[in-house]
Amino acid sequence: MSKVDSHVLANWLDDTLQAARFKDYCPNGLQVEGRSEIAHIIAGVTASEALLRVAVERGADAVLVHHGWLWRNEDRRVIGTRRARMALALKNDLNLYAYHLPLDAHPALGNNAQLARVLGLTPALRDDGAPQTCGPDNLVWLGAADGVATLGQLGARVSERLGRQPLVVGDPDLPLASVAWCTGGAQGMLGDAVDAGASAYITGEVSESTVHLARETGVGFIAAGHHATERYGVQALGQAVAARFGIKVEFVDIDNPA
Repeated sequence: MSKVDSHVLANWLDDTLQAARFKDYCPNGLQVEGRSEIAHIIAGVTASEALLRVAVERGADAVLVHHGWLWRNEDRRVIGTRRARMALALKNDLNLYAYHLPLDAHPALGNNAQLARVLGLTPALRDDGAPQTCGPDNLVWLGAADGVATLGQLGARVSERLGRQPLVVGDPDLPLASVAWCTGGAQGMLGDAVDAGASAYITGEVSESTVHLARETGVGFIAAGHHATERYGVQALGQAVAARFGIKVEFVDIDNPA
């Protein structure tokens, strides 16, 4: 069975995702150091206790996620659920790799790129072939929804392909000239999508103020679920790791309705 050194893998992930260029809300990369050689990885959206237990049960050497630990403004004490998660990882010598904004932004493996693939969105491209973006860290992608003419049709496609009913704000008959999207908790970037001229904006979550801004600007808004919109980047990244190093990578979807 093929194996890779844990730090070699960390360096490859850091380089591939250009992690150093992001000022993030959490550390990106190797968050918990475990055994030195890795042959089996469990990939998932969030480093929850449930995902860690699956990794232990299946004899994995590492966990690869989008949502890791040690978030800014969190209580830093190792108590409660943090203690339980950390104890589980350390007791079982698990490595934990986590990539937040770098995994959102990657032009091929990232959450925005992969959500576009799943929803049939076509990114607009710059002259250099990179996706057209806007907003903080250029996280909001711009493009079009092929084969979809109205906001209502776009909402129906989101529901069908993500397997959950999204919140849709706006006239179902609103014509769609362009679409913007950013996965996860990016409802605060609706204003950037509006300024970029988008007809509709897709993200994961919604805030009370988001609804008013969508209504008052006439831009359609779709909250499709934080977890639901961010299941695909870590799968693509895991496949890339498996192809590069010849090791086993399994994606495990711990369901989350939020």
